Amino acid sequence: MLAIHLPSSLFTSYIIHYLCNITNVKKIIVAIGFLVAVGVGLTSFRVNSIETSTILRQMYDSIRNVKTLRISIVAIERLGNSFASAGSEVKLQMNPRRLYFNNKAKKLEILFDQNSNNNKALVKPNHLPNLNLDPTGNMMRKNQHYTIHELGFDFIGRSIALTLAKDKEGLKNFVYKGKSKKFNYNCYLLQYENSSYTYIEYTVGAKETASSIAAKLIVNDYLLRYKNDLLNDFGYLKKGKKILVPNLYCKKAVIFIDEKLMLPVAVSLYDDIGLFESYEYPSMTINSTIKEEEFNKDNKEYNFR
Repeated sequence: MLAIHLPSSLFTSYIIHYLCNITNVKKIIVAIGFLVAVGVGLTSFRVNSIETSTILRQMYDSIRNVKTLRISIVAIERLGNSFASAGSEVKLQMNPRRLYFNNKAKKLEILFDQNSNNNKALVKPNHLPNLNLDPTGNMMRKNQHYTIHELGFDFIGRSIALTLAKDKEGLKNFVYKGKSKKFNYNCYLLQYENSSYTYIEYTVGAKETASSIAAKLIVNDYLLRYKNDLLNDFGYLKKGKKILVPNLYCKKAVIFIDEKLMLPVAVSLYDDIGLFESYEYPSMTINSTIKEEEFNKDNKEYNFR
């Protein structure tokens, strides 16, 4: 059991760090919402589960210190009334951002370098010719909860930060459940749950998309799309249209954090229906050297030729 005391100001600063990459409008909303949450909830949070703040702080530290990552990912995502699953291998360099993605079952390879190819991804789909695609465009977003820009642990750090910022009782609702085994990792198990999760009406403004509304309101992009039958609608929505948006980022979250690496091994998010996305990382190597040729399309082990 961990028993390190973390001052509220320090814990706040760690969360705010993960919100600083969001647009200015969101920063204002998040900063106000989260500081209120800290002020209201931290007293009971210290008494009931001080371990949670310590674990999250250490996890944020570890995420910030990831420079390169080799990782296997098992993803389950709800698409309408069914689920899609996929396994992939990823090599990722954080800065400048470069990645190689390989889904062997679908014979799909992706190569991305933020400083080349006009910020487009080089995609090799099965036996088809290479394609240069916008990672945020329709073709790469279709039937996907996220873009390749969300690969890595920063996404999980931001998701947790947004969950806490959106929920005034977020600190109290995030509970350390003890230690648990996941794959070959000894993990801390954290669980967040808020039974007040619901949907509220929102009127679409000028030049707003489903993603821009989700970002502005600090809600999950997929849940907004799912609730309004907009799963593969990436264009501007009609001004004045009424849609339903969740009042929280998610209803429930379950996170396994390896006690040595202090990085997430698995994260599952739930809405009022049940599970809507799950990401597991059976193996990972942190901050090992990734050679230049491993981000090169001419690599003989790749199929971009």
